[in-house]
Amino acid sequence: MSEPLDPDMFSACQGPPLPMRMNNKWGPKIITCLKDGKRRFSELQVPLKGITPKVLSESLRAMERDGFLTRTSYPGVPPRVEYELTELGRSTLEPMEAWCAWAEQHLAELVDARAAYDDAS
Repeated sequence: MSEPLDPDMFSACQGPPLPMRMNNKWGPKIITCLKDGKRRFSELQVPLKGITPKVLSESLRAMERDGFLTRTSYPGVPPRVEYELTELGRSTLEPMEAWCAWAEQHLAELVDARAAYDDAS
């Protein structure tokens, strides 16, 4: 039998939750779109098929609030806005690449496990 779990095993992780935008569908995709430099809102919409302008705006605003990107507004008609990753945002690229590599390597196993589970249910 295994040792009992330590009731304080997560005590070092107390405090506010981390501001991770990686737990939603769009955060990692937005970061990937911005990895090579500044982009305008309309440029981001092209590869982010299926995202509504409202959800894209909300996601960008949340990521700006968390310090992952900057929003720069230029005067003019119509006004021009560009988004760019901050150093904090760029720091997520390496872990994202590792996660993607893991997923690519184990995707077949994951699909098989899901199918086996669904067949047994």
